[in-house]
Order: sequence, then structure tokens, then C-alpha cells
Amino acid sequence: MLDHWMVWLVVLLALAFDYINGFHDTANAIATSVSTRAIDPKKAVMMTAVLNFLGAMVSTGVAKTIGGDLVLSADLINAEVISAALFGAIIWNLVTWWFGIPSSSSHALIGGVIGAVIVSVGHTALNYGGIGKIFLSLVLSPIIAMVFGYIVMHVLLMIFGRFSPIALNDRFRTMQLLSATLMAFSHGSNDAQKAMGIITLTLLSGGYIDTLDVPTWVKLGCATAMALGTAAGGWRIISTMGTKIFKLETINGFAADLNSAITIFTATFLHLPVSTTHVVSGSIMGVGSAKRVKAVNWGVARSMVLAWFVTIPLSALASGIIYLIMDGVATIL
Repeated sequence: MLDHWMVWLVVLLALAFDYINGFHDTANAIATSVSTRAIDPKKAVMMTAVLNFLGAMVSTGVAKTIGGDLVLSADLINAEVISAALFGAIIWNLVTWWFGIPSSSSHALIGGVIGAVIVSVGHTALNYGGIGKIFLSLVLSPIIAMVFGYIVMHVLLMIFGRFSPIALNDRFRTMQLLSATLMAFSHGSNDAQKAMGIITLTLLSGGYIDTLDVPTWVKLGCATAMALGTAAGGWRIISTMGTKIFKLETINGFAADLNSAITIFTATFLHLPVSTTHVVSGSIMGVGSAKRVKAVNWGVARSMVLAWFVTIPLSALASGIIYLIMDGVATIL
């Protein structure tokens, strides 16, 4: 059985990951409503914190996917491996947050697990079928968000295009509060479950539980950690998401948030993890393209896409190095 203290180290690291995920991904839920001045930033952050908590409590399907589809068996890994994976993901999240790069916490966590498992027990322990399903979800979700963001925005312009910009802003200011609420709730319903899955996998591998059913205390802990992290805010990334990709008006913000929320809710219903950062970015690009393709700052978009592609290998590299360090220290002691 795993050493008791190592299990609690994983729990603390997973909660820290969710806390960092909260302020790292706060921008996903409120960047559009803050940038269009539909809501005061401080009120937006607190609203998002509450809704992230509530969203995190509604389902555990994504947690079971993360806990069951990354490795072939919980018996093949231990808490040291999972600790290294979480360290790698946390380091990547903090680096990208510091530089204001809206990279994906989901990619960082999955890359961290892959790197730590490969270095510790070899690639044969990985569940390539499950990883393939997760990768497909991560890759397709922003593309789907971009396509449907374009369609939703076109439909709105067809219906409301005859109104003046000032009238449109007034009409959609209240509507954007509704869409931002849905976006914040959907963010909690998908993102918080990833850490739940990691903790549950650790408990299962240590023999503390018999199935991948997420304990209630794990749900409450992860939901609380994400809510507290969200309350801390992530203003660096809000600037990139809300203004640098495309200059948003309230109708654009409403379309982007509504489309993102529907995309994420669908993934949660199907028990599929998605990157909320990617989904929201894809929605903003699609909405911007519907107005005018050149209105989108594709230079910023390219930089973000590059960050997305390097997240998994770099977080995998970081977690692999951390595992070697931890294993070396354990050998000396």
C-alpha cells in the first residue's frame, strides 16, 4: 500500500492545481463580459467563483475519464508518479500565467501524467486508446467552437443587424450576464473534475477505495479549491482573451460565451475533458471572423496555438525530470 503521506501529498498538489487552474482560467468565464464592460470586474470574479463551485458539484463523468483512461491499470503507478505529474502541470500553469499566455491547464495535466508514467514505468503502462479519445476531444472542441461561433454570430447579425451599434450594446449587456453565468457554471462542470479524477486514481492505486467513484470529500475539496482560485483572479490572461484576439462588443461577447458554454456542457455530458481555454479562444475567433476575418488578430491567435501545441510535451518533460529528481532523493534517503 502507498505510504500515507505520499497520498496526502497528491491530494494537496491536486488541490493546488485546481486553485491555480481557478485563477489561471478565470479569464475563460469573464474575459468577454469584463472587456465589454457588461459587469464590474470584481463582481464578475466573485460570481464566477460561486458558479465554478456549483458547476464542479454536478457531475463526475469527466473525473472517471481522467482517472480511468490515461493508464491501463491503477496498480501500475503510485503516488510518487502522480505527484511528479502534478508538479509538472503546476509549473507549466504558473509560467504561462506569469507571461499572460492562455495555455491549457487540461493539456498541462495530461502531459504531466504522460511524462511521469513514461519515465517511471514505461510507455506500455499508458492507455493509448483512452489517451487517443481524450486527445480527439481536446483537438476537436476548439475547432467545433470556432465553426459554431461563426454560425451563431452570423445568425445574430441576420436578426439584429438592422439595429445601431449603440442599441445593440444596450440590448445585449443584460444578455451577456446570462451567457457569462452559463459559461462560468460550465467551466466548473468540466475543469474541476480533472483534479478529482487524479485524486481518485491515487486512492484507487493505493487501495483506499475499490472503484473509480469519486468520494464526496474529493468533490467538495476540488470545487472549493477552484472557487478560491477563481476569486484570486487572473487578470494577465483576461487582457489577452478579452481584447487582444478580437475587439469585442456585447453582442460578440454574448455569442462567444453562449457558444462556449454549450460546447463545454456537451463535452461534460459525454464525459469528455476539454480545454475551456481552447474552447473560449475558438469561439472568440469564430465570432470575430463572422464580423470580418481581418478583425481577428491572427498573430496573437498563432502565438496561442503554438503555446497549445508545446504544452503537452513541455509539461511531460517537466514531470519526467521531477520524477527522476524525486526518485533520486528517495533512493538516497
